[in-house]
Amino acid sequence: MSTLKSQDRPQEFHQSLAFFASDLFHKVQVSGIFPDSKHFADATPKVAWEEVYHQFELQSSLPDFSLIEFVNDNFILPKPIQLEHQTKHKTVCAHIEALWSVLMKQPDQQSKNSLLPLNFPYLVPGGRFREIYYWDSYFTALGLMVSGRKSLVKSMVKNFIQLQQSIGCIPNGNRSYYYSRSQPPVLGMMVDMLFATEEENEDPQFLRQCVEAMEIEYAYWMQGSEKLSDSFQTNRHVLKMPNGGYLNRYWDEQASPRPESYREDMHAAANKHGDEKLLFYRNIRAACESGWDFSSRWLADPHDLESIQTTNIVPVDLNCLMYKLEVLLSRYWLKLGESQKSSEFLQKSDTRKATIQAYLWDTENSYFVDFNLKTKMQSNVLSLAGVLPLFTELASQSQADAVAHRLTNQFLCDGGLITTLCQSEQQWDAPNGWAPLQWFAVKGLQHYQHHATATHIMQKWIATVEHYYDVHGSLMEKYNVKEIEHVAQGGEYEVQHGFGWTNGVTLAFYQLLEKASAQA
Repeated sequence: MSTLKSQDRPQEFHQSLAFFASDLFHKVQVSGIFPDSKHFADATPKVAWEEVYHQFELQSSLPDFSLIEFVNDNFILPKPIQLEHQTKHKTVCAHIEALWSVLMKQPDQQSKNSLLPLNFPYLVPGGRFREIYYWDSYFTALGLMVSGRKSLVKSMVKNFIQLQQSIGCIPNGNRSYYYSRSQPPVLGMMVDMLFATEEENEDPQFLRQCVEAMEIEYAYWMQGSEKLSDSFQTNRHVLKMPNGGYLNRYWDEQASPRPESYREDMHAAANKHGDEKLLFYRNIRAACESGWDFSSRWLADPHDLESIQTTNIVPVDLNCLMYKLEVLLSRYWLKLGESQKSSEFLQKSDTRKATIQAYLWDTENSYFVDFNLKTKMQSNVLSLAGVLPLFTELASQSQADAVAHRLTNQFLCDGGLITTLCQSEQQWDAPNGWAPLQWFAVKGLQHYQHHATATHIMQKWIATVEHYYDVHGSLMEKYNVKEIEHVAQGGEYEVQHGFGWTNGVTLAFYQLLEKASAQA
């Protein structure tokens, strides 16, 4: 586990965190000046922070004080990445190829705002998302590899290792307000993507650096496991199940409103008090760590965000990705000649696989589900998280057959796979479909010889993306896969254009379909 102490982090990091705790930040965010709280959280002061605070203290008590004028006088406000005016290309593929340069950012200079500078080029998703995002990057990288931009994928991996070394984990994104949580652990899969070809294997020093970073990430998620003795006991991200195996959950070290969604969180927690309010904030943040912010998976009442209980949920997808990380650590430590370490991680993966099978396979519904620590029961929410055991190849063939049957009969719509079978106000529920989940499902089905179903999903998804592009000239963060003529709804912000992971998965699907056609 990284032993990084808070004082080891850059001064600018601490200055931006102090800004988020300031009276100025609070007053601007709750005022509603900006419809999206992230806008002010990403602002840059025109002068030193101390001078901004001093001027605010002097001016804010004056009778003619204007908060919006003060903000405009003292801050440079961020602009979204402009994609709407891009030239419309004949094909989606040509559009994606042209977008890579628009979404790419060069190495950062040290800034006075919330951005955590990165040493190598990287891709951002688009729209309001002007920074790198951890799990998004894996899906974006799929497309970069198809485009022959492997060096950019390598740069992104190097950036994540840099963030891990400076922050103590790979954060949600390279903003200081993301430091207290990570996202689904995909570093190992990005490393595997790089080292799947022989030429990269000629750099054993970089491979070792990557594998060491993977092990640090594993330790981050497992921190505190040695303190657990009783069944269902928890410590941060880790918990112990009755069979003695360890599983993981989402968590955030902070229990306060998110700076990037400050007013929204304050409003949602208005009816809560004391420890209940703190728990609400932590559960909101933990859901953001999942990437599924927000979904009925995390809610006791699927139509009430106030019922959020993320830290009570043992997610099937997270634990499958942890299993995959253990498998990859075993494989790559062996490749580096560390046979004892390899054996240790192989044993850990075997134990986790057995624990997932024991607690996360719903025999009644023949589907993989989450587990609720509070009720000691399996969740009744059926979601595409249930395809991760196929993606990571820990399901049996009969389980995979049952999952494939349910996907075909309940999840597959005109535009692709819906996220859950629950229609709610949240964006990670029906009727929305998301590129990352289409990818997990397709690859999982292919692992278990359900090629026809996988092809059908890819064709539907590509048809949706192409149709939307023909009509609107852009690719989106998410799609309404039930009614493809309608724009996807739900969430804390308007649907975003771009969009990194949609670009990546769609390009990868084109390539898979082309290969399948050539082999037919």
